[in-house]
Amino acid sequence: MRRMRTAAMLATAIIVNTPVAGFAQEATSTATPLERIRVSDDGKHFVGAKTGESFIVWGVNYDHDNDSNLLEDYWNDKWPAIESDFAEMKALGVNVARVHLQLEKFMDTAEDPNEANLGRLTDLVHLAERTGIYLDLTGLACYLEKRVPDWYTKMDAPDRWKVQARFWAFVADACEGSPAIFCYDLMNEPVLPGEGEVKDDWLPGEFAGMNFVQYLTLDLKGKTRKEVAAAWVKQMCDAIRDVDDKTMITVGIIPWALTFKGAPPIFYDRAVMEPLDFAAVHFYPKKDEIDAAIDALKVYEVGKPLIVEEMFPLSCGGDQLEEFIKRSAPFCDGWISFYWGQTIEQCKAQGDMKGAIMAAWLEQFKRLGEEMKAMSHRGAAEDTEPEHEGSK
Repeated sequence: MRRMRTAAMLATAIIVNTPVAGFAQEATSTATPLERIRVSDDGKHFVGAKTGESFIVWGVNYDHDNDSNLLEDYWNDKWPAIESDFAEMKALGVNVARVHLQLEKFMDTAEDPNEANLGRLTDLVHLAERTGIYLDLTGLACYLEKRVPDWYTKMDAPDRWKVQARFWAFVADACEGSPAIFCYDLMNEPVLPGEGEVKDDWLPGEFAGMNFVQYLTLDLKGKTRKEVAAAWVKQMCDAIRDVDDKTMITVGIIPWALTFKGAPPIFYDRAVMEPLDFAAVHFYPKKDEIDAAIDALKVYEVGKPLIVEEMFPLSCGGDQLEEFIKRSAPFCDGWISFYWGQTIEQCKAQGDMKGAIMAAWLEQFKRLGEEMKAMSHRGAAEDTEPEHEGSK
């Protein structure tokens, strides 16, 4: 697939006047080149593929800028700002940046990819390599409903899944097996209708002007929710594994065990999650309800590494979120907050409550990162593996 795209990518590079993977001048490398991160041999934690050293995720969602513009909307016109943002994230102690890829930016039709954006994604991967920050690539996003193509909205579930699988094959191909890809997150917060329900909209609703949740099917058609989830996970993972058989795969979910106490996880049910490498759950603990949040998080201890892929002092203060992080440390392998392109100093200079809250949290986040990564003592020599080139 990659060889077939080379000519088109070269043409794209001329159009957008930007380097493309394999043809750009070699950039300055980080002092310590990134090594691929994988699951440890005991299946419980993350380790460096070559060194076997423990890896604790301390990251941010880098999903939009301070004005809520999505990354793909400005990554051509404001690339230097993105380079600065990565340097700023590195200074905050970030080792993983979660990037949200919009389906409509990468699929021009049901079968044809957008070569310009795939080329820019490759540039982002190279930037991550140079900066020393891993990428959690979350895909299939339809955050702005008005931009979702009609041809995609009108499809039934089987045809949508084919488009989604092609999306992942193209994205994995563009990443070229880079060690900077921490994982592929199949979709942000996928959901399924209840048994006997028939939905009429793929997007259940907005939050803060965006549609973060998405149905995998509108009608279970007599199957159980676990059966549908398992089939979808397998189809997406198979599409990635045809291109990249090394990079970890997950799916970031809503912690229903927090809303419905003790509710069993669907996507992390044993029958569903076999192709997935680790569990990723999104938690925003409520004030004075840290015990409940910890109990809910423990539901997702399923014998594989576990990370909190989204967190922020949204419904509780920074002190209680810190308590949540530290109390989850004995059984959790990482935490990912948010960064929207402004330094601590710039947030303070805003002179408003939003800026003050963000500045205070970033200061706390930076301090906490040093403490949490100091706990990175897991891993052993037997977790090492021979060096290899790429994933093919």
